[in-house]
Amino acid sequence: MGVFSEGLHVECAPSGQPLTVTWAGTEYLVCAEPLRWFERRQWWAEESRAPLGSGAGLVDHKIWRLQLQAGTQEITVELVHYVAANRWRLLKTHHTLDSRSA
Repeated sequence: MGVFSEGLHVECAPSGQPLTVTWAGTEYLVCAEPLRWFERRQWWAEESRAPLGSGAGLVDHKIWRLQLQAGTQEITVELVHYVAANRWRLLKTHHTLDSRSA
């Protein structure tokens, strides 16, 4: 497992669910049902104050665990989506599997 904080490009369905991920010059297709959850962030350490009426995206990060495939290569990754800026960052890779050797 590797831990990262690297930008990447994600194409999503109208529902917001990731469909493809482009990372390090390779386009991967989401090949299994993604998992999504929210994690608290230390907003008080990153922001001088919380603007009135803000909440979504300030307190929580949206995390996605995706099973990706490019050719015969499969990889499981965790991404964070910063909704307000529409930025995606790679957080972790869990394993890689070359199906030719499996």
